Amino acid sequence: MQTTQNNAIPRPEYPRPQLVRDRWINLNGTWEFEMDFGRSGKDREVYRSENLKERILVPFCPESRLSGIAYTDFIPAVWYRRGFVLPDSWAGNRILIHFGAVDYQTEVWINGISAGTHRGGYSSFSFDITEQVKAGENAVTVYAEDDPRSGLQPRGKQRAEHHFIHAGCDYTRTTGIWQTVWLECVPQQYISALKMIPDPENRCIHIESKIKGNADGLLLEAEALFEGRHAGGSTAVIAGGIANLTVSLEKVHLWEPGKPALYDLNLTVRKGEDRIDLIKSYFGLRSVSTGDHAVAINGRPVFQRLVLDQGFYPDGIYTAPTDEDLKKDIGISMGLGFNGARLHQKIFEPRFLYWADKLGYLVWGEHASWGLNITTPMGLERFLPEWMEAVERDFNHPAVIGWCPFNETWDKDGTRQDNEVLRLVYQVTKAMDPTRPVIDTSGNFHVATDIFDIHDYDQDPKSLAAKLEPMRTGEGVYVTFPSRQKYEDQPYFVSEYGGIWWNPGDKQGWGYGSRPGSKEEFLERYHGLTEALLKHPRICAFCYTQLYDIEQEVNGLYTYDRKPKFDPEIIRAVNSQKAAIE
Repeated sequence: MQTTQNNAIPRPEYPRPQLVRDRWINLNGTWEFEMDFGRSGKDREVYRSENLKERILVPFCPESRLSGIAYTDFIPAVWYRRGFVLPDSWAGNRILIHFGAVDYQTEVWINGISAGTHRGGYSSFSFDITEQVKAGENAVTVYAEDDPRSGLQPRGKQRAEHHFIHAGCDYTRTTGIWQTVWLECVPQQYISALKMIPDPENRCIHIESKIKGNADGLLLEAEALFEGRHAGGSTAVIAGGIANLTVSLEKVHLWEPGKPALYDLNLTVRKGEDRIDLIKSYFGLRSVSTGDHAVAINGRPVFQRLVLDQGFYPDGIYTAPTDEDLKKDIGISMGLGFNGARLHQKIFEPRFLYWADKLGYLVWGEHASWGLNITTPMGLERFLPEWMEAVERDFNHPAVIGWCPFNETWDKDGTRQDNEVLRLVYQVTKAMDPTRPVIDTSGNFHVATDIFDIHDYDQDPKSLAAKLEPMRTGEGVYVTFPSRQKYEDQPYFVSEYGGIWWNPGDKQGWGYGSRPGSKEEFLERYHGLTEALLKHPRICAFCYTQLYDIEQEVNGLYTYDRKPKFDPEIIRAVNSQKAAIE
């Protein structure tokens, strides 16, 4: 990792923890900036400009206070520009520029020459800029268009209206760059992609690698280590830009919730004795399976005590102010007795998944599907490519135990959702990753799903328990939309519940149901609702709404600035009870 990294740079940490190289430059910090309300900048050739009007702190979006802009009305398009100088030692190698995420449709120029385009506000992308850079000073210019009102892009919980809607669950928008921008130096032949498939039953890890450049006949060497000691190794010959190998492990150390054993992995491309490329990675040895109405990790049923995490921050909006803030949110959740989270309506950055891996925290990967019209097949054009990028990027994280591309896919203006859109996305996700369960759409209207989930914000514990009671004896299954979906004996997941409103003295916020009159009443309701799910022998998981307040929505267990509303130990005691399914 780069030793000269300036800690004054915001978000200075290495942004891609599962594919680490030594030679890189973080481009976060102060950039030139302009808002382009007429989307006329390309016609004006702004990408050739040497100066933009304003300054912004990247990687924070212009809507955020941390950016220095804090403009929260609609921004149709934005421009960014900054200079950079490549080290002399990088000469003769290939130069890549990486973007963690830019919302929504992006074009990048290097020294006034277009380097490429990308569509999608949440997935990572990169361009090879070797032919565009030069010795000495260089300039990168970025243009991004964003239209969350169009119905043509997934916007997640970014609100499509200007003002707060106090009965709604949409929040401040994010436009443009909102994750780290960085340069990387790679050799002429380099590892471009890595897929690791854990196989604990056979005491090994299967590795699929892609190598760019003329690498045929070169060797790929893999060495696994555990706590710094050699744990296994293997070698394969590269052919057709691909090298697949299996590393048998001397001892099995399982990755489990709360017990996150992780192996380190070194991958080296060699030509004879010469090292061409080296990346450092890691993996967790674990399996996920479904059966007997449960989700099992390493063959053992695990009740998923999840909490809804939407990935918002008061000062950074979509972007955590520091890497420590990502870790802190997981720590808060685990301190409350949760063992994981639904990462809700947002594709979270790899650094969050890294901390989930390190801390043994279960997460469900989800796309920001709200805002996209899926009543016609056209929805696939704007959804599927970005979702595939996300699944491919995050496949290797052991903390990710399932995929859920859509959330609450409602009909639109009297036209029903296109079921074939959901079916195809489910099938593609399963084809890309047969190792994890997939929920087609959380809450409603299921078309093809490995786990049947419902959302229910009933605030009466007795009423909630009564709905679920027939499942105990096999007399019936509670289905929220029986005319639109069919239960087919899958594991049963109450993936949203609770949402209890608690904000004394604030009449502007909202939560589900009636606000309790006291903390004691809140805790009694929380205990009753949660225990009704934990003690049910046919329920495999729950997800409480939510971990912290977000702007006008005040149903968090913590405030928006991450202060506890209740004694965490009381919540922890409720959540930590043994579940019936365990």
